[in-house]
Amino acid sequence: MARDLSPEVERLMRSREVNTKKKAALCSIRIVRKVPDLAENFMALAASLLKEKHHGVLISAIQLCTELCKASKDALEYLRKNCIEGLVRILRDVSNSSYAPEYDVSGIADPFLHIRVLKLMRILGQGDADCSEYMNDILAQVATKTESNKNAGNAILYECVQTIMGIEATSGLRVLAINILGRFLSNRDNNIRYVALNMLMRAIAVDVLAVQRHRTTILECVKDADASIRKRALELVFLLVNDTNVEPLTKELIDYLSIADPDFKGDLTAKICSIVEKFSQEKLWYLDQMIKVLSLAGNHVKDDVCHALIVVLSNASELQGYSVRSLYKALQAYGKQGSLVRVAVWCIGEYGEMLVNNVGMLDGEEPVTVTESGAVDAVEIALNCHSADATTGAMCLVALLKLSSRFPSTSERVKQIVARNKENVVLELQQRSIEFSSIIQRHQSIRSSLLERMPVLDEASYLVKRATATQATISADKLAPTVAPGGLKLPNGVAKPTSAPLADLLDLSSDGAPASTTTSTTTSNGFLQDLLGIGGVSTATTGVPSIASTDILMDLLSIGSSPSQNGTPGQESKPVHAVPEAIDLLGSLSSTTSVSAETKPTHLVSQDMDLLDGLSSSTSVSGLEKTVHPSITAFQSATLKITFDFKRQPGNPRETTIHATFTNLTSSTYTDFIFQAAVPKFIQLKLDPASGNTVPANGNGSVTQGLNVTNNQQGQKPLAMRIRMSYKVNGEDRLEQGQVSNFPSGL
Repeated sequence: MARDLSPEVERLMRSREVNTKKKAALCSIRIVRKVPDLAENFMALAASLLKEKHHGVLISAIQLCTELCKASKDALEYLRKNCIEGLVRILRDVSNSSYAPEYDVSGIADPFLHIRVLKLMRILGQGDADCSEYMNDILAQVATKTESNKNAGNAILYECVQTIMGIEATSGLRVLAINILGRFLSNRDNNIRYVALNMLMRAIAVDVLAVQRHRTTILECVKDADASIRKRALELVFLLVNDTNVEPLTKELIDYLSIADPDFKGDLTAKICSIVEKFSQEKLWYLDQMIKVLSLAGNHVKDDVCHALIVVLSNASELQGYSVRSLYKALQAYGKQGSLVRVAVWCIGEYGEMLVNNVGMLDGEEPVTVTESGAVDAVEIALNCHSADATTGAMCLVALLKLSSRFPSTSERVKQIVARNKENVVLELQQRSIEFSSIIQRHQSIRSSLLERMPVLDEASYLVKRATATQATISADKLAPTVAPGGLKLPNGVAKPTSAPLADLLDLSSDGAPASTTTSTTTSNGFLQDLLGIGGVSTATTGVPSIASTDILMDLLSIGSSPSQNGTPGQESKPVHAVPEAIDLLGSLSSTTSVSAETKPTHLVSQDMDLLDGLSSSTSVSGLEKTVHPSITAFQSATLKITFDFKRQPGNPRETTIHATFTNLTSSTYTDFIFQAAVPKFIQLKLDPASGNTVPANGNGSVTQGLNVTNNQQGQKPLAMRIRMSYKVNGEDRLEQGQVSNFPSGL
């Protein structure tokens, strides 16, 4: 019908009747949307209508021109050549026109026509220097002469700014546009300020110096009463930070942190920590700012930020004394901030003698008078105040144990404090208390060497590890499905389990068997484990009995898993009964003891055992041999090759570790490479972070990624997997997918 009626509509657009022309122009817009091929039939007519005087016809004609530009590149080029002059004339006439009651809105002549013309100018001037140059003068006139004390005027100014930023405008015109946005930030209307902040975020990519001039006004918006404006202004400030202004901007944000609303402190704290980590040029400044943030908002600081701070402290030997003194003073004043307590307790345990003896004093630093008993007091108070937090409690117990070695005169008191937790309801704290009491009481000869300072943490490897984890998180966020309104919202740091929609998306047939779940649990002392370089513990709910938490002294000695964790397949676990007396689990390991994969059932006895007696450097840990299967080519096209290598532990025949290698077969480098996989419901799949997201050309290197697969119907049904790879070649998105069906038998 659109094709058949198109000639009639063209004829009516030539009518002398104004309303007929307007209706015909609006009808032609619908025709072009339905049949873009007919766009060329309306190009000349649309250009001719721009010569009309009636505003209704003009608005309809401009809407038609806008639709033609979207429908056809030929129409876009035609209108660039034939319509720019007419649009400039229309905008000049309507801007300079005298009062006309039929078009007046709050003293502004036809703001609707203004805005339509400016939008079409933005489309025509985008990427075209000649058209943009022809528009510069009229855009400057509109930007300077339009009143900003009325909403209609502000609407025109906003659209004018959008047009200036969208075309190839001169630098002076862009500065003028950014200054208009700066005036918007002082407006009382929240909506105007919000759209101004949005535009300024886009303007940073065009002229960051012009935006920097309004830094003070933007900082005031961070303190606004409106939550949306606060968050948007904070994001803009984060983009404005550079090496030259990082110190004053950070000071302003930290000063505001003390009075910020509790619901805003989390976002503000995260941004401040990111700024300090990214732009700090001196470790002393970095430490000072982080201690301030921990003091004012320690309950909002994440564990990875605290770990990064500890890594820096470990490597800055000349600042360790200053840091432990600063943290001790902060702990006295802000003892309720959880992250501050953890970092301070760790430092006091490691560098307690520096605190007491004022070692490493800096120029201008005031000495702190702290006795050995005072250092123990600080940790004891932290332990009592944060007894509900198992992680903080565990760190306090470790710090007390280390102080008993640093300050022998406090050993008896530390022993009493530690012993109070022997009946703690938290098993982790109870176990540490029993073992630490045994170390203090029975193992004086090895205590000093056992409790030496931790070795310097490798800052470079930590940064690489953290960057890899961050990249994996970003990739996971990109792949995460959108949560519908009212749907499940997970807090930060909680991983969302893989759900069926991904399998449906990849056309995997579902299986009638009930889906088994895998639950990843982070132990309560995960923060301390992270410091000790111990990975998280993942427990699969596949009918296997849960394994006890890692022995703390095994952690400290870097021995690894305790013997009870390495059970023989098919071995039945006997119930563990409470022991009437405290058992020392650190004793009777002789110099020839080997912790092997196969252990016999162990019966707990009521008499004391000492597993540390005779422990020597010859103690070894024998691991489990892994079954290796032949590698396969899982996927190969003209552009990409994927190979899978397999390893399987005999202790769990259902579980297979797959090492995937991605090789680029073309001469162009792949960037933003992302690998996805989906499996039927009877299979569990866990993807590790990839080694990178750039695949070199011509097979000169590759990207690797680990997959952990558990087949809950192993022996009955083979592995099946559907894969999808997305990447960019010279900025262009590419997508490949396929199904892997040639897995080795028995998996």
